[in-house]
Amino acid sequence: MDKIIISPSKYVQGENAIESIASYVLTLGQNPIAIADEFVTGLVGEKVKGSFAAENTPVTMELFNGECSRKEIERVLDIVATQKNDVIVGIGGGKTLDTAKAVAFYSKIPVVVVPTIASTDAPTSALAVIYTPEGEFSEYLMFPQNPNMVIMDTAVIAKAPVRLLVAGMGDALSTYFEARANMTSGKATMAGGAPTRSAQVLAKLCYETILEDGVKAKIAAENGVSTKALENVIEANTYLSGIGFESSGLAGAHAIHNGLTKLEECHHLYHGEKVAFGTLVQLVLENAAQEEIDTVLDFCRSVGLPTNLFDMGVTEINHDKLREVAQGSTAEGETIHNMPFPVTEDSVYAALLTAHQIGLNK
Repeated sequence: MDKIIISPSKYVQGENAIESIASYVLTLGQNPIAIADEFVTGLVGEKVKGSFAAENTPVTMELFNGECSRKEIERVLDIVATQKNDVIVGIGGGKTLDTAKAVAFYSKIPVVVVPTIASTDAPTSALAVIYTPEGEFSEYLMFPQNPNMVIMDTAVIAKAPVRLLVAGMGDALSTYFEARANMTSGKATMAGGAPTRSAQVLAKLCYETILEDGVKAKIAAENGVSTKALENVIEANTYLSGIGFESSGLAGAHAIHNGLTKLEECHHLYHGEKVAFGTLVQLVLENAAQEEIDTVLDFCRSVGLPTNLFDMGVTEINHDKLREVAQGSTAEGETIHNMPFPVTEDSVYAALLTAHQIGLNK
């Protein structure tokens, strides 16, 4: 199997970078459309329009309806086809960005993703997570290439809700452990080949960065300011985690996340909050050293990530529902089968209950 590492063509990170967005986008197309939800449009819409106006180029601002579903993708596709847009810009959170990537893929036009939060590693990846209109996980949509460009405005992200930054740390937390499992098993990565040493190093650096700077970054975000620690965590949450997971592989944590979407009580949680607990479940599943589990637990506690099912909104342990979570986590084609040992519904069910109790007692 060939070793493969993939990444966006260009990654831009800086304070007030969004004010220069037009100069970046216009290298890819001259008839842009930007999608953003109502809140994000209110937050940065005028800056985006102003940047394009300064370049004497109009931009269509289209409201995103909130869910990365087939229905929403098709709606935006119709608009792009009608207007003959030649580049799409996604501005906002992971679901907006994934929708923009999907539209770009089907329309065969370039895509620029502009996160206003650092809550997932979705921006850099060559995949989108598709949900049902009701918010349940449906499928992964794989693309032949990564986004043409990622633009991170640290000034905007510093003022975003702190919980979103912390959720990004939860998503990034899994990167190293899933990469390690995938390297051991020798399974193909999301990039379609064996992991490179470069990707493994990035995955480890991601973990080390959030352990070192996570609490400091959270404090900076609570005060709405960008510091070195916050800049480092933004890069870890987005670029290091993105390249690390995609070119090193997913394993147990993200499969557990997908299973947890079956629990209605967890629908209010962000992706990374569920992934953080999924990381603990993966560590229990592989019988990781207690010291390692304690380090992850202590980190989660320090920044406010869930460490047990009660933290996630579950009010009572329903074993039938947990069986459904385990069943969803181990469905055919799920990434949990990249673990370096056979994983069954029973073993995940046991790990869920054990991780919950460990997190409850810590």
